[in-house]
Amino acid sequence: MNQIKLLTVVAIMSLFVYHSLSGAALADPSVHNNAEQDTAADTLANLTNLQRNNAYLFSSGLPSAQQLKALKEEGVTHVVDLIPGNRVNEILATAQLNLEYFNVPVDWEAPTLANFLNYAAFMQRVDATDEKVLTHCKLNWRGASFTYLYRVAILGESEEKAKQDLMAIWHPNPTWHAFMSEVVAHYNALQGTSVSMSFAPAPLES
Repeated sequence: MNQIKLLTVVAIMSLFVYHSLSGAALADPSVHNNAEQDTAADTLANLTNLQRNNAYLFSSGLPSAQQLKALKEEGVTHVVDLIPGNRVNEILATAQLNLEYFNVPVDWEAPTLANFLNYAAFMQRVDATDEKVLTHCKLNWRGASFTYLYRVAILGESEEKAKQDLMAIWHPNPTWHAFMSEVVAHYNALQGTSVSMSFAPAPLES
């Protein structure tokens, strides 16, 4: 008998807690707003600094798994990740979507020519006629710089147009400007071209 009473009391308390929490959720609009914000944050409209740089090149900040899915629906087949460190979550997310993933870990304070050559070697495996590639980092500062370089030094696109896309994201600082100049000089020597960057480095903040 005592056990039956105890079970009854537990059941009543459980119902009370359930209705109390439900009522709090209904009374507090932030409960619903947070859920909506989480959903909104996973759309391409909310992907940090997303750009479509040409017919097959995208660049952006760090995408969520849901945003990777949306990019796949836009035709993206390859993902180049420029973030150093443990990238297990993105490796798993791209594998689940059957996206080809490649990591070029670029040190923000010390980007290298070798980084770009590694990137370019992968990019040249992409079939521009029916495949698309996303280049990303955390905020698309690395990504915008790498896509600018690939477009002007390898694809031979208009430097002015590529610069407009780059500057819409950020103005490279002296470290990154020196790195980018080295890459351009390397390909000029290799290909006999005379590409030049039409902007100076951003001044250091005092």
